[in-house]
Amino acid sequence: MSETENLNAPAYTAQGTARRERVTLPASTFDGVINMPVMHKAVLAFMANQRQGNASTKIRKFVTGGNQKPWKQKGTGRARQGSTRAPQWVGGGTVFGPTPRAYDQYVPRQVRALAKKSALNARAREGAIVVIDAFDYAAPKTQALVALVARVEASDKKVLILTDGVKQNVFLSGRNLPKVHVMPYTDASTYHILWSDVVLVEAGALGTALEPVAEEAPAPVVKEARAKKAAAPKTAAKKTVAKAAKAPAKAAAKTAAKKTATPSKKKEK
Repeated sequence: MSETENLNAPAYTAQGTARRERVTLPASTFDGVINMPVMHKAVLAFMANQRQGNASTKIRKFVTGGNQKPWKQKGTGRARQGSTRAPQWVGGGTVFGPTPRAYDQYVPRQVRALAKKSALNARAREGAIVVIDAFDYAAPKTQALVALVARVEASDKKVLILTDGVKQNVFLSGRNLPKVHVMPYTDASTYHILWSDVVLVEAGALGTALEPVAEEAPAPVVKEARAKKAAAPKTAAKKTVAKAAKAPAKAAAKTAAKKTATPSKKKEK
């Protein structure tokens, strides 16, 4: 797209309360332009820079042993061999094997910035950008972050949370959630943005300020395991009552069977 467009996103509080108005995203970053080749280059370089490059093999001159000829040249009936360090021998050297190297790729700063901008525009055009007024957690609380993710309808999605600067309490709150990644807005790369399905951005990171609103009480999060444990005693009690109700009927049936069987035995005698 060559023409710019005004993009907006829904806004929530840190506790998950939805705000009535939608936030207009800053046009300096969210202009709707998506550059696919630049994003591809940035992601490729990011993934290459994660490689350690420590794979190592030995060529024949570094293999121990094999300094002398295994057997004489002629008269044995076997193929001529010069050293047990040769590549065709088990335990010999490797030909053209990997050696420690650096896989680093350099991408210019302006190209990285353009790729990140394109990734944010891609998520904004998909409606996957959510603005949070302020993450003001007084202490780490994973349940609060889980409730927030549930309120924005992203419980089963990969969520990237971008904070305005380093916020330790928010990071510790999402550290134990496998599909939630928390990091400062300035540290996010093109790879992280494209990895996520939903991006939660703090308003301060975008240079906007939102007035506080009244918080709504979050709905309690009940795990399936806890629900099953709570239902287990009720089920056991029902089974006990059913067994107790069937017990007299079984006892009466056994007594009747014994009475009918006793006369038949006397007649046979």
